[in-house]
Amino acid sequence: MLLYTLVIEHAAQVLTLAGGPIDRPLAGPALGNWRIIERGYVACVGEKIVAVGAMAELDLAHVGPETRLLDATGCVVMPGLVECHTHLVFGGNRADEFERKLRGESYLDILAGGGGILSTVRATRAASEADLLANALHHLGGFRRYGVTTLEAKSGYGLDRDTELRLVQVAREAGRRQPVRVVPTFLGPHVVPPEFKEAGPRAYVDFILHDVLSDLKGEAAFVDIFCEEGAFPLPVARYFLEQAHKMGFGLKIHAEQLHDLGGCEMAAELGATSVDHCDYLTPAAAARIAARSEGRTVAVLLPLVPLFLRQEKFAPGREFIDCGLPVAVSTDFNPGSCPSKNLWLALSVACLKMGFTPKEAVAAATLNAAWAISQAADCGSLEPGKRADVLVLQVGSVAEIPYWLGENPVRDVVIGGALQARG
Repeated sequence: MLLYTLVIEHAAQVLTLAGGPIDRPLAGPALGNWRIIERGYVACVGEKIVAVGAMAELDLAHVGPETRLLDATGCVVMPGLVECHTHLVFGGNRADEFERKLRGESYLDILAGGGGILSTVRATRAASEADLLANALHHLGGFRRYGVTTLEAKSGYGLDRDTELRLVQVAREAGRRQPVRVVPTFLGPHVVPPEFKEAGPRAYVDFILHDVLSDLKGEAAFVDIFCEEGAFPLPVARYFLEQAHKMGFGLKIHAEQLHDLGGCEMAAELGATSVDHCDYLTPAAAARIAARSEGRTVAVLLPLVPLFLRQEKFAPGREFIDCGLPVAVSTDFNPGSCPSKNLWLALSVACLKMGFTPKEAVAAATLNAAWAISQAADCGSLEPGKRADVLVLQVGSVAEIPYWLGENPVRDVVIGGALQARG
């Protein structure tokens, strides 16, 4: 008889995220129609979930003296959060620019004056590998306390060969040194570095393609590019993604953050796994992306960014959902436009400013976020065979999750079947 190693029992609700299609992200009505089990349990053996159900169905023959029992009476049990868009590894901070923004300077104005991303590039290039790793581990500890169990980490603050490779390697090393799983993404074309100011965006992209990407095979599964005014124009972004795809990389794009340049549709046409930001993506374009990608390209929405930048325009999430485009929600943790790890706050803002329901918001930060980084086979839902990444929340129902604005509801975090130390 196989004995359970961990049983999380007597949950007020178990948010399974199960019941939708198994071959693609949740979209349309399915985003909010997944299964909730009232008064339920989750059972694990080692690193895997082996059973999920109502307490009345728990087979006590599988519970032995060595089984760890975790009482979740009155609590919600749900999958670990999946952060599908962060800039984890960087040097310094941009608190000085926060004050400039409060005085009315725009994001693009600060970038054009050598600040913004470029100021973080200077700090990151000057930081030692040990300092970058220590900072990454510090931030991962913070994410874990918020219930994040899997996290994407983008490079993009080196903008030269050696620093960009180092950022990817530091992200991988940080993933090895603590339990939160880290998925590196290469964002070398974040902006054009000073060394290529005269040569221009195309020359910098050619440098990345010829001198950097060959050393990233096996280190980063995805490449990303910032398609925006002041960064990379649409033709250069298309060229980069086309060439990177031929080299075997998965595709992502930062697009339609500040202007509607057509980057999201272009990337989806090329088979991008996700299109990120999307604040200026129109519902009509979203419907075309959903149809063209057959519901497989995920729009990653980042509601804390326009909040922090004091912008009025948020992505029209309700319209995206209604037209069948799969959506995920992430923080975009970074030193310039979102210095926050609080994905729960992002879910609240997604409800308040983008039209999500609580169930849709939870799905967007778990299963659909896992699809956005090609991890859905292992995480994002509570189903037998998946990794035992499970949260116990100090709330009684799914409706309470976005209601408690800015609070961290996490009581317990289980990663790979192991209960994590609190604090």
